[in-house]
Amino acid sequence: MSDLVVVFDFDRTIIDGDSDDWVVTQMGLTDLFNRLRSTLTWNSLMDRMMEELHSLEKTVEDIANCLRLTPFDSHMIAAIKTAHSLGCDLKIMSDANQFCIETILEHHGLLGCFSEIYTNPTFVDEKGRLRILPYHDSASTHHGCNRCPSNLCKGLVLNNIRTSAVGHGKQRFIYLGDGGGDFCPTLKLVDGDYVMPRKNYPLWNRICSKPMLIKAEVHEWSNAEELEKVLLHLINTVSIKETVVSQTLSLPS
Repeated sequence: MSDLVVVFDFDRTIIDGDSDDWVVTQMGLTDLFNRLRSTLTWNSLMDRMMEELHSLEKTVEDIANCLRLTPFDSHMIAAIKTAHSLGCDLKIMSDANQFCIETILEHHGLLGCFSEIYTNPTFVDEKGRLRILPYHDSASTHHGCNRCPSNLCKGLVLNNIRTSAVGHGKQRFIYLGDGGGDFCPTLKLVDGDYVMPRKNYPLWNRICSKPMLIKAEVHEWSNAEELEKVLLHLINTVSIKETVVSQTLSLPS
């Protein structure tokens, strides 16, 4: 499947819930989170939550242990492993963060299935505190998209992925997501691509309200079991099309 790039959102797509919410709830930060929610951007708010955990003497390993308990559907594990085994180039594009995503994927043996993860970067500072930074550094440059939060424009990232992918002979995209932030990259998809929005979530609602803006073929899903079936069906469909084209090109003129 050399022609196919599959790009996943993470929260409420690969995992059923939200990794940030999971940490906030499980580690007792809900009250502080709610007090600060209206005063900070989401990315800055989560960095502040990590500061609070550090002040409570919670270690990075404590946070990792919490993340390893995040519910993860077996159908999603199967979908990712099968798509990878079929030769698809799997990537993640998420407004979560590097530490949460990599910790959860590694725990389930899936990290190696993804060639790239585009998300808000993290590092552990000299005090042992987990820091969360914006993907786009708004202090030095702004992505200029009024659809997306200042820290991450997924549409811009998708365009960059496509430029690189085309240079490596990859032409078709499948994009899976759920949130409003997934609408911008959906608009960057072209004829021959596929978008898989989660039914009754913001991306699905926006696609339904403005279908004339969408060039990709739309295939909805509701849960991990449906996602697995739809994704593998689309991969098989693309594979058949590639085979037909290849055979046609190889016929003597």
